[in-house]
Amino acid sequence: MTTIATASIAAQNTFTTAVQLEGYFNISISGTFSGTVTVQRSIDNNTWMDVNTYTAAFEGVGFDPEFMWYRVGIKTGQYTSGTAVVRIGREDKDRH
Repeated sequence: MTTIATASIAAQNTFTTAVQLEGYFNISISGTFSGTVTVQRSIDNNTWMDVNTYTAAFEGVGFDPEFMWYRVGIKTGQYTSGTAVVRIGREDKDRH
């Protein structure tokens, strides 16, 4: 199963679609931008809490022990210029 959300963000108050993740997942932030990219988490896909923020390119791994909703984007007042290319998710591959 593949659960991945991507977006090219060039405005404030813009996020990826929400994806439900459990276990290890990847976070990727690239592009040429000035602003603050925020990773958010939600129990109900309605009320969002900030998990982490980034002001530069980043590649890393997150972990959640239970299914939670995640999204990545730029909050209102946090965008200055450019385009942030963001990705969050996981791709499960058959490993026989």
